[in-house]
Amino acid sequence: MNDRAAIEKREVMIETPDATLPGNLNIPEGSRAIVLFAHGSGSSRFSPRNRLVAEDLNGGGLATLLFDLLTPDEHQIDQYSAEFRFDIGLLSRRLGNAVDWVLSQPELQSLHIGLFGASTGAAAALNVAARKPESIAAVVSRGGRPDMAGEALARVKAPTLLLVGGLDEQVIQLNREAAEQMQAETRLEIVPGATHLFEEPGKLEQVAGLAREWFQAHTGQ
Repeated sequence: MNDRAAIEKREVMIETPDATLPGNLNIPEGSRAIVLFAHGSGSSRFSPRNRLVAEDLNGGGLATLLFDLLTPDEHQIDQYSAEFRFDIGLLSRRLGNAVDWVLSQPELQSLHIGLFGASTGAAAALNVAARKPESIAAVVSRGGRPDMAGEALARVKAPTLLLVGGLDEQVIQLNREAAEQMQAETRLEIVPGATHLFEEPGKLEQVAGLAREWFQAHTGQ
């Protein structure tokens, strides 16, 4: 896929049983797969880190859906209480609703689905992959907390890439322990010299490249 290929970009509204969630949908010409982003730590669809990764995926021919897991009111509450960012049940339901939405759209339902989860969003992605094994082709976690998916880890069938900064020692250990519980193809990739948010020069670009390669390899893109 040429990085300059035409990309259809549009804003969408995802209706769930308890919320209406705005999102940004990008579809490069010729896409055969779409990646849904599940952010954590109070982020929204405007997260610059996830947007950078999404742009790289688009350049590799992958469609992307960045959307808000929380409503504006929930986001405001979460900003000072951190109440919702650790509500893995809520985040998992909303991400599952977004997967169902994709499957209901005529122009999207034939695409293979990948999930990209950051922080607590990684646990939500793995929960959804465990619940919808027939729908999820691959998962990537960035600085994630896969351990928070609990018993769902052993039921994940989608190939899973765990990306962790080399200086993020506590999260490395949590990812190692989670990987040991998984039965699916699982790879733990440690990015040398990177902290939790991969803010060091070039580190987030490494994450984007590794994620793109993983999704392309496991979605037929």
